[in-house]
Amino acid sequence: MRIGVIGTGRIGTIHANTLSRHRDVGSLILTDADPGRAQALAQRLGETAAPGVDEIFKWGVDAVVITTATSAHAEMIGRAARSGLPVFCEKPIALDLPGTLHALAEVEAAGTVLQMGFQRRFDAGYAGAREAVRSGRLGRLHTVRALTSDQSPPPAGYLATSGGLFRDTAIHDFDALRWVTEREVVDVYATGSDAGPRMFREAGDVDTGAVLLTLDDGTLATATAARLNGAGYDVRMELAGELDTVVVGLDDRTPVASTEPTGPPAADKPWSGFLERFGAAYEAELCAFVEVVHGERANPCDGHEALQALRVAEACEVSRRERRAVHLTEIPGGSADEF
Repeated sequence: MRIGVIGTGRIGTIHANTLSRHRDVGSLILTDADPGRAQALAQRLGETAAPGVDEIFKWGVDAVVITTATSAHAEMIGRAARSGLPVFCEKPIALDLPGTLHALAEVEAAGTVLQMGFQRRFDAGYAGAREAVRSGRLGRLHTVRALTSDQSPPPAGYLATSGGLFRDTAIHDFDALRWVTEREVVDVYATGSDAGPRMFREAGDVDTGAVLLTLDDGTLATATAARLNGAGYDVRMELAGELDTVVVGLDDRTPVASTEPTGPPAADKPWSGFLERFGAAYEAELCAFVEVVHGERANPCDGHEALQALRVAEACEVSRRERRAVHLTEIPGGSADEF
């Protein structure tokens, strides 16, 4: 199998490394907006660098992995779909619903595969929580608490193209919430604070956000996100039911400290970022993509799943701006007739 990797930044480099050593991948063609970066990575891996995206399609590949800037995702998905190629794409499909729906329509029309990169679905902790819900271990689930806190904020230049805290960061919690509980979000009430560094206010974004979500079975969920969490990178999900409670992300590297006299000590080496925390999950999702291309398994996270997570994020942005609860029926994309 020959795979084209479009984008060789941080996550593109990780994916290229995973694919290059995969036993079922014969070769890679790498390209990037910075040709020198793609060339350097290709040399390290013993793969081929292409001068541009056009060559990826002209030289012939069996599948495409898209890790470009978000603004190019929808265009690349559409181009691959029109070429009849299966695609793995980092989230999101696009930063807006029209762009997302258009790309999904192209995939539908072509009858091709689109697997989205929501890596938490491949994390052992989240998989364990999903099994705890499905097995009945928790009994009736009544409360879910999710959080994602970055140790340090992204560069100021990134904020303007990120889509905002809810679309860029909390969207992972929204996808994980749907996947773990197998329920849909009915409505949200979201708020945010821009009291941190000025660059967030200048970008029209917030550095801290909180959401109350109601699921379709009455379960209540909260999701919080923060860009500045000095203790370390903190990602957790707590699920409480009538019979039991479980927690994702609670281990000897969780960046929390107890104030109880007999509480556990602070982590010696707290998680520093998502690439470290989810390294195994990133590798697993690419291995799954190879299996999907080979027809050995069903798509574990298609474009429609990404659309639903984006719809929740969109509802949060409306709620934050208008200071009101937003029902998901107000957000386009809930019906298959729309794409």
